[in-house]
Amino acid sequence: MDKKKRHKEILDIIKEKEIFNQDMLIEALRKRSVFVTQSTVSRDMAQLGLGKITTDNGGSCYVVPGRLKTAKFTGVFAQAVKTIKPAMNTVVIKTYSGMASAVCAALDLSDIPAIVGTIAGDDTIFAMTCSPEDAKELTLKLRKLL
Repeated sequence: MDKKKRHKEILDIIKEKEIFNQDMLIEALRKRSVFVTQSTVSRDMAQLGLGKITTDNGGSCYVVPGRLKTAKFTGVFAQAVKTIKPAMNTVVIKTYSGMASAVCAALDLSDIPAIVGTIAGDDTIFAMTCSPEDAKELTLKLRKLL
């Protein structure tokens, strides 16, 4: 099997079920008649940009890059943010002292289309949107992450 097809199989498996280690992935591939070595799987995982997130039971499992970015964003956001309020076409996000930069970086990485740009201080972030309506929608969306 060529690398492109093998990568597709790996991504399909990771999306379908929790894979906790490379051995589990090798076994899942074998069940799909894809026979690989551990070094090949390791290389493929690096090329695909797979990462690990913490599961609800405290373990960890592999995820595709988009889900990894989302998990990191929601984790940082939920732990550091105190309040979120719209103000004209800006969303004002108050964080615990010293956390605004980390939350702002997570916001920037999240690629939320409504956000035009961000500015962070020590405990406050201004997230600019194109309109007051966008700011209200963004506020509601971000509050759901708390």
